[in-house]
Amino acid sequence: MSINLALILVLLTAFSGIVVAFNRFYYMRMLGETGNKGNPLIHTVIEYSRSFFPVLLFVLVIRSFIFEPFRIPSGSMMPTLVQGDFIFVKKFSYGLRLPVIEKKIIETGDPARGDVVVFRLPSNPKINYIKRVVGLPGDVIAYDNSRLTINGELMDVTANVDAVEPAAIDSGYIYTERLDDRVHEIRHRISIAENRNPRVRVYEVPEGHYFMMGDNRDNSQDSRFIGTIPENFLVGEAVRIWMHLDLSDGLQWPDWGRIGTKIQ
Repeated sequence: MSINLALILVLLTAFSGIVVAFNRFYYMRMLGETGNKGNPLIHTVIEYSRSFFPVLLFVLVIRSFIFEPFRIPSGSMMPTLVQGDFIFVKKFSYGLRLPVIEKKIIETGDPARGDVVVFRLPSNPKINYIKRVVGLPGDVIAYDNSRLTINGELMDVTANVDAVEPAAIDSGYIYTERLDDRVHEIRHRISIAENRNPRVRVYEVPEGHYFMMGDNRDNSQDSRFIGTIPENFLVGEAVRIWMHLDLSDGLQWPDWGRIGTKIQ
């Protein structure tokens, strides 16, 4: 069962805010005029609401418009992000949106090629995915033998012989890829030199949509399978790792070396 945390937070904030306003503008005056001590239950609700409303409002504003934490559940973005990473997503990168209904109210910018983006899955908006922006609106993307060609230009890729993968991840080949000015690492199950797939896949990115790919190119459910992502499904840009704690093999210490890492 999926829990809509944004909706719960909005409802709690609204309820506590209404109670605080009710107390400030009606209940206190009514007690003063009648001399009544009031209902103990109402007093308890009011005291809790006065305590929690500022905290709930602060969390709502931060989570909805500034930063929101997410957890990486899989290895589809290896080696950039690995299972157990907890990341901050900058919510205002691509516009300010109202919580729950996700309606954009202020334009702040558009995704750039190479950005790592969290978005809602169009087929099930309750599920969040994280991938890298490869194609912008109007682009033609070709994927041939593990190499990307964008609008007829082959993207630069070099082998990274010094790369070290996390110990929990199976072996693979790490490459450094350049998408415009964004330099990052990608992973392939087999080396690019050995990949001889005769099928060239070509994708056209419609206006208002983005083509997303995982950095773990041979193990990522991305736009090659789920299609391009409409702009209104974007959540924000992933900017930094604030914790790494992988509990898949039981309780472990956090990986302190990943904490604070900027997402390239």
